[in-house]
Amino acid sequence: MKLALFDLDNTLLGGDSDFEWAQFLIGQGVLDREVYEARNQEFYDQYKAGTLDIHEFLDFQLKPLSRHSRSQLDAWHEKFMAGSIRPIILPKGRDLIADHQRQGHELVIVTATNSFVTTPIAQELGVSHLIATEPEQNGGEFTGKVAGTPSFRDGKVARLEQWLQARGLGWDDVEESWFYSDSLNDLPLLSRVTHPVAVDPDDTLRAHAAQNGWQVLSLR
Repeated sequence: MKLALFDLDNTLLGGDSDFEWAQFLIGQGVLDREVYEARNQEFYDQYKAGTLDIHEFLDFQLKPLSRHSRSQLDAWHEKFMAGSIRPIILPKGRDLIADHQRQGHELVIVTATNSFVTTPIAQELGVSHLIATEPEQNGGEFTGKVAGTPSFRDGKVARLEQWLQARGLGWDDVEESWFYSDSLNDLPLLSRVTHPVAVDPDDTLRAHAAQNGWQVLSLR
C-alpha cells in the first residue's frame, strides 16, 4: 500500500474549518458573539502556539452541537460549506489530491477537527477516507462529548494505526507514505511517514523541516 495523508486546516484549506464553524455560528446568531468570539480566537492562538488543551477545546467546540437537532445542524452546515468553506479550498490542494489519485495511492484526510464539520469537506475534496475527532452521539444526536481518542498530535498516529488495523494492516504493510501538514502539532505523524511534507508551515515546523531535510511546499 502507498498511503497519502493530508491534514485539512491551513493545508488543503486556506483557513481553519474549526475556527470558521464557530465564527459561522456566531454570524448566524446561534452563539453569543461577546461570549464566544474571544474564546474561539484564544483557542485558535493556543493551537498555533502548540499549547492547546484538546479536551478543554473540545468541550467548547462540541457543546453547541448538543443544543440543536441534527437536522438543524445539517441545514446550517450546507450554508457553512457554501459561504465559508468552498471559497477557501485551495486549487493547488485539489491538484495535489488528484496527483496522488492518478498514481493509485490510498488517500486519507487526518484532521483534529470533528467529523461533523469535516465529513462534507472530505466529500467535496473527493477523499473517501477521513480520520477525524469523533463527537459522541446518542440516537443520531450529539451529546456534546468526544468519543474515543481525539485525532490530535500523538492521537493522529494512534487513530491511523486503528484505521490500518481495521483493514487487517499495520505500518509494515505501508510501502510508502506521505503526510502533508502546516502545523507543529503534526510532528508526531510527520515523523512516522517516509515522505513528510511541510505545507505553508508555521515557524516551528519550517525550522524542523529544514533541520531534517523535509520537503517544504506551498499550496497558496
